[in-house]
Amino acid sequence: MTGDELRQLLLSKWGRSYDMQLRRIKGKIYVQVMWKYLEQASFPLDESAYCEHLQAIATYLNGWNSADQVQRYLEQTRERPRLGRAVSIPLDLGDRASEWILDDF
Repeated sequence: MTGDELRQLLLSKWGRSYDMQLRRIKGKIYVQVMWKYLEQASFPLDESAYCEHLQAIATYLNGWNSADQVQRYLEQTRERPRLGRAVSIPLDLGDRASEWILDDF
């Protein structure tokens, strides 16, 4: 998966280029689709920085073999990002989870 494919998933699902973040919450790693999006005047990134950011997330997802999990979740969920509430996608990293869950993550 590439950053462009990730953006296309967001656009297909919700019609907006939402921000995405990686978060560690209580020992699990999540991809969060945030409520801010590129098309907003107040969005803090320009288009090229946004594309680089999504590419970095896609690189992690590919490294964790989690791209398919995220794609399936986005296709199936009825949730949508809204002010103050992100869509949280839990990642199942299997036996490799301990490699990625570090105190400084």
